[in-house]
Amino acid sequence: MDRISTGIEGIDEALGGFPVGRTIVVTGNAGAGKTIFCLQFVNACMKAGLNTVYMASEEDPNDLIAQAESFEWDLKGPKDAGTLNFMDLATLDDIEMEMAMIITHEARKGNFVGILQDLPEGTKAVVIDSLGSYTANLTVQDFKDQFGLLIHGLKRKGITALVIIDSATSKEFNDMALFWAHGAIRLQKRDNPYTGNRERAMDIIKMRNTPTPTELMTYDIGAGGITIAK
Repeated sequence: MDRISTGIEGIDEALGGFPVGRTIVVTGNAGAGKTIFCLQFVNACMKAGLNTVYMASEEDPNDLIAQAESFEWDLKGPKDAGTLNFMDLATLDDIEMEMAMIITHEARKGNFVGILQDLPEGTKAVVIDSLGSYTANLTVQDFKDQFGLLIHGLKRKGITALVIIDSATSKEFNDMALFWAHGAIRLQKRDNPYTGNRERAMDIIKMRNTPTPTELMTYDIGAGGITIAK
């Protein structure tokens, strides 16, 4: 199975990279570094020359570019060149809601598959940050059906995707996403039970067809982004 660099050396060493054409769920509490994790992946995709889309529900593209620049990752150049596209999930959701008002009540429920229709031709990697903005009014069964269709559609197009499921998303949706995705990574801030110190730790919950570490991987967020502690 072909792999794409995660952009994080320690994870590449552990996993060999992310499997091409598969969906990886990234979850975790506030401040754990979920967006930085995804920006670091996007930077690796830019180095590999992969057309990439970053779909954001809360952050402005200029803010994301500035955040990347703080780690010396140039995303403005690829954006200007058309290799990297930023899309506003909230705006897409508003458009779909307007159209749904014309159609039916059922159509007003989250439409994950609609995300696929908005992707430019030739897209090879996608970040969805975060899917929580699309879960309003969904039942657990709705979420299961929509998320399954999204994963299938991305796989069919050969698109490697990182999907953030934030802590505001219900536990039922969170657990279901972790189950259905090809891979799942949880980022967390915690108190080390042995030292009592505050630290960040990464749990690679699963990565199908890939040997994964059973121990938590502690990491830092510094000048170069996320680095795995040796």
